[in-house]
Amino acid sequence: MGPYTAGQADAGRAVYLSHCASCHLPELGGRNEAAELAGSNFIRAWGARTTSDLFTFIRSTMPPGDRGNLGDENYFNLVAFLLSANGARAGNQPLTAADRVAIASVATGNMPAALRKTLESTTADAPTATQAARPVGLLVTGQVRNYVPVTDQMLRNPDPADWLMIRRNYQAHSYSPLNSITTANVKDLRLEWVWAMNDGGANEPTPIVHNGIIYLANTSNTVQALDGRTGDLIWENSIGPSAMRAYGATRSLGIYDDKVFIATTDAQLYALDARTGKIVWQAAIADPKKGYSNTSGPLVIHGKVVQGLMGCAQFRPEGCFISGYDAASGKQLWKFQTVARDGQVGADTWGSLPSLMRAGGETWITGSYDPDLNETYWGIAQAKPWMRASRGAKAGDKALFTSSTVALNPDDGQLAWYFQHVPGESLDLDEVFERVLVDSGGRKLMFSIGKAGVLWKLDRESHRFLAFKETIFQNVFSRIDPQTGEPTYRSDILEQETGKWIQACPSTEGGHNWQAMSYHPGTNQLIIPLSRSCMEMMGRTVDFKEGSGGSAGQRRYYEMPGINGKIGKLAAYDVNTLKENWSIEQRAPFLTAVLSTAGGLAFVGDLDRYFKAIDVATGAILWKSRLGTSVQGFPVSFAIGGKQYIAVTTGLGGGSPRNVPIAIAPDIHHPGNGNALYVFSLPDK
Repeated sequence: MGPYTAGQADAGRAVYLSHCASCHLPELGGRNEAAELAGSNFIRAWGARTTSDLFTFIRSTMPPGDRGNLGDENYFNLVAFLLSANGARAGNQPLTAADRVAIASVATGNMPAALRKTLESTTADAPTATQAARPVGLLVTGQVRNYVPVTDQMLRNPDPADWLMIRRNYQAHSYSPLNSITTANVKDLRLEWVWAMNDGGANEPTPIVHNGIIYLANTSNTVQALDGRTGDLIWENSIGPSAMRAYGATRSLGIYDDKVFIATTDAQLYALDARTGKIVWQAAIADPKKGYSNTSGPLVIHGKVVQGLMGCAQFRPEGCFISGYDAASGKQLWKFQTVARDGQVGADTWGSLPSLMRAGGETWITGSYDPDLNETYWGIAQAKPWMRASRGAKAGDKALFTSSTVALNPDDGQLAWYFQHVPGESLDLDEVFERVLVDSGGRKLMFSIGKAGVLWKLDRESHRFLAFKETIFQNVFSRIDPQTGEPTYRSDILEQETGKWIQACPSTEGGHNWQAMSYHPGTNQLIIPLSRSCMEMMGRTVDFKEGSGGSAGQRRYYEMPGINGKIGKLAAYDVNTLKENWSIEQRAPFLTAVLSTAGGLAFVGDLDRYFKAIDVATGAILWKSRLGTSVQGFPVSFAIGGKQYIAVTTGLGGGSPRNVPIAIAPDIHHPGNGNALYVFSLPDK
């Protein structure tokens, strides 16, 4: 008989579906960093450990953003449910803290058929207890007056007063040409208004601004239209699902013609009427029941909505892809597979792995676009499982198109060219982030930086590697070829085995993560938020069958040596020489993208609740304000009636950039709620 009661398992199933299923999926299959919790992969990870170990681990780590706060009874019930889902039989005595039963002695990894049927009929979109009361639909009705449709020309050359897409322009500069707020007067910046946002999920949005109206991607797949001058709500559409899926962040919206576009966290694409918020059309990108989701936000090019995809860590026939949709109707026009399948370009780079066993290649950060070359550039995430030993790959397997830049024709999705930054990436140090396009020195350049902290410089016309810069300490590559840019892993990483720890700097927090850099044309420099932490990673063996896979890795974190406790770094680099011009080092990591302006300023926020204005020429901090909770998202600048505003969000949740500081900087405290939009301006004269 098992070390738990049937009543505990039933109660644990309810807790699991309320608090865990949106990440690990109802049938416990897992996705992304959320591990598989039933089956042979679970037994491999936990079979030799005890029920006490599992209880302690769950209580100390789950659920993300609310660790340890479900109460011990619920955590014991969760352990009981996991035992039952792995074939352990119920007994007459409840599971308690005194029990230290080896999991493999009672669990087989075989889920009972009746339980499997029940779980498979359950949706992963059930809201958590804190979200249960939130209704779905057009909750507030109103009308945006005097709306002006957004044209291709507006997207190509945006009005300085507007912010029409993530990072503002197709080139991903995160730069505003507004210059009313300057290094001389920024000390007078004050709060104009604040808008409280939904709690729950991860909050990392870009406020989209057109003609003084802010279109805000609130959490729980909610879109709101706000008056940018006053903060008054005009309309609100809670599309749903309200549950947090994976990390739940919707980083941006798209706007074109008379529609606002949102890719929801259940892998659906919606077009809303920009005037009223009513749904115009809906298109399915991928099946959310198989773990697919979205966080990146769309990019509209030539009347086509180009969208990425995440949730591709499991072995699935479909694989991951970038896709294009007609903005007027929602019809899918093209699809580009980011993991090469048999018969496609790059298929031979996966060695002997069959198509079904090639996972990863997510595009969870929105791409950029060059209107002159008519190419859209996207970063592709790493192969899955994280470590090549876990995925059965050999040292020479490059695994295209993972950890690469791909250049696509936005009209038909055809591959124009690619550059693989890290062939066969092996430590979850992926290269998925923003591609910044700069024309300088007579060249059409592209810059990107991944988790390894290496700043890459490419030529968009010749498709050649030009240069690189190591922005933080890294020890995963023993060499980077100065002519080709190809990195060489340390020998122990190349020779890795499952079940053995490997040390690496930086950690999966990344030297750089989703917090985008900014290009400031006035000083011709890139201003980049960076983090400094290290890790040990151990890969697990996995079953090579459909639905298996996942990240299959364990991590433990520590502070990067030689930084004197200063985890966060903000640095500026010359575009032509890649020389570091200045840097700011501090305890708290930076959790926003950088916004630079023609007023000579860079704005950035951090985990310790500070939002700062910095002189782009010197790195001097000129102004700061402490907000309600950690400052997180994509700051923007806009103007109404000639008056310049700065907007930024506070937020919680979001994977490694949040989880690593919890482990290595527990002294930084902030409230566990407080998602909000803050808008600042100078006093009226």
